[in-house]
Amino acid sequence: MESDMKLRIREKRREIGITQEALARAVGVTQGAVVQWENGSSSPRLVLIPKIAEALGCTANDLFGKSV
Repeated sequence: MESDMKLRIREKRREIGITQEALARAVGVTQGAVVQWENGSSSPRLVLIPKIAEALGCTANDLFGKSV
C-alpha cells in the first residue's frame, strides 16, 4: 500500500471537515485505527478502501493516488 495514502486520507478528511471519530464510525472501525492510518503505523485493510472512499467523498483511485 502506498505510504502517501496516509496523507490522502488525512487531507480528504480535513477537506470535508470530519473528525477521525466520525470517519471511524462511517467505516466501522475504531478511532485508533484511523489514527494509525494517518500516522502511517498501519494501513487500512483493502476491503475497507471503498467504505473509506465513500465516507470521504472520493474514489479508491484517489486514495491510491491514481488517475484513470
